[in-house]
Amino acid sequence: MSSKQVHLAVDLGAGSGRVLAASTDYKEKLYLEEMHRFDNPGTDLPGGSYWNVIGLYRDVVHGIKEALGKYGNRIKSLGIDTWGCDFGLLDGDGRLLGLPHQYRDPRSNGMAAEIAKRIPQSEVYAATGIMPAFYNTSEHLLAEVIRDSPQLREAQHLLFTPDLLAYWLTGVMKVERTVASTSQLLSPVTHDWAWEVIDALGLPRRIFGEVVPPGTIIGSLRAELAEDLGADFEIPVVATASHDTASAVAGIPGEGDFAFVSSGTWSIMGVSLPAPKLSEEARSAGFANEQGVDDTTRFLVNISGLWLIQECRRHWAAGGEELSYGALADLADAAEPFTAFVDPDAPVFSSPGDMPDKIRTFCRETGQAVPERKGDVLRVATESLALKHRLRFRQLKGVCGRSLDRIHMGGGGIQNKLLAQAIADACAVPVHAGPVEATACGNLITQMVAVGAMPDTAAGRGLIRASLPLEIHEPANPDTWDGPAARFDAILAAL
Repeated sequence: MSSKQVHLAVDLGAGSGRVLAASTDYKEKLYLEEMHRFDNPGTDLPGGSYWNVIGLYRDVVHGIKEALGKYGNRIKSLGIDTWGCDFGLLDGDGRLLGLPHQYRDPRSNGMAAEIAKRIPQSEVYAATGIMPAFYNTSEHLLAEVIRDSPQLREAQHLLFTPDLLAYWLTGVMKVERTVASTSQLLSPVTHDWAWEVIDALGLPRRIFGEVVPPGTIIGSLRAELAEDLGADFEIPVVATASHDTASAVAGIPGEGDFAFVSSGTWSIMGVSLPAPKLSEEARSAGFANEQGVDDTTRFLVNISGLWLIQECRRHWAAGGEELSYGALADLADAAEPFTAFVDPDAPVFSSPGDMPDKIRTFCRETGQAVPERKGDVLRVATESLALKHRLRFRQLKGVCGRSLDRIHMGGGGIQNKLLAQAIADACAVPVHAGPVEATACGNLITQMVAVGAMPDTAAGRGLIRASLPLEIHEPANPDTWDGPAARFDAILAAL
């Protein structure tokens, strides 16, 4: 029988989820195996856009059952990471008060301005380190206050998505720090709730429970659930780095003075700092302070990421033309470079819809050549993303006062090699790409440290480096990007 121990990572994104098993001897290699993959489609109902969180729980349980069938009592822990901000409200008996809304739900429209009426945004940033954004928990909760939501009136507990799933697995309610830090309601200094913001927005204090650091063992599987699954031993459930970006950063095995990019639907660029940076310069540049492992601050900015390309693919598939991501990259690679640019973070692109038409309309309205063919549209999206990374990379270096001589890029987006190379060229630094499974890896090594199987995060990153080699994209002719970058910056300045 193998001596390798097994840890389970539940990795949920805003489109799909997986339960992964990692077998390891903790010294040389980390082997990842997918136990169960499932879709996570949002659903639009008359009352808004929701997540089927009960379906997600059932899929998580199914994945655990598959892992138990294969690995049995070699399973030593389990941890869950998900996207940030979204939450469920529960009553005093722990019952869910309605399905959680999606962060793209339109109830947050206009809420940034409503927050500013109650408390200046400069004070919100000083208290939370988070910028205004349509996906912030603060904006969605304020929308519930304004409409006098029955769920909010009845609620006794707020749990973010990974906390809610962990509660259903264990029966224990805890709020994990990294995911709470995305809410614009947590202090990056005290690691407690930002009560001055909560009070200013008229949110009920009672719903904000105990916040625990990443790597906290919450409990074990509920006895009834363990019996149903045939597990006659305890499986600790760890509040890992529960925000997927926090896990991704933990799982990027970078060394030295580098910037990280967690690349997926969102492209999140930043650096790890020992303390938050709450200056006016940081706020005016749009950087956020989210929490990471080992009491670090993830000083970062969100870029729209692969969302534009994903939405183009979805639109064309709805029209009957299924194209793989590889085929999309080939079309973009064959198109003429630097014909036009869009701001990937413009509000028009934030919601689902006919993304190719949105890109064409943006180009037309800004007086640029209009991309007609699919490859042209994709090339515009890819180069615009690379140039937005360039802009943010330079701002990051300036605000932090660091040289940042490379970018470490992890996540599914690194499979788009055209984009990875374009970022290296545009930023004029090497891009070290890998691992694809950075989020799951960070989730896993945080668990291993929590249960005493790994001494620290640094040792875990060493294990990742040994197991999953990086692909290095060296910048090629970065000077050719200077002229396009000037055009891109001018377009943004004119908006």
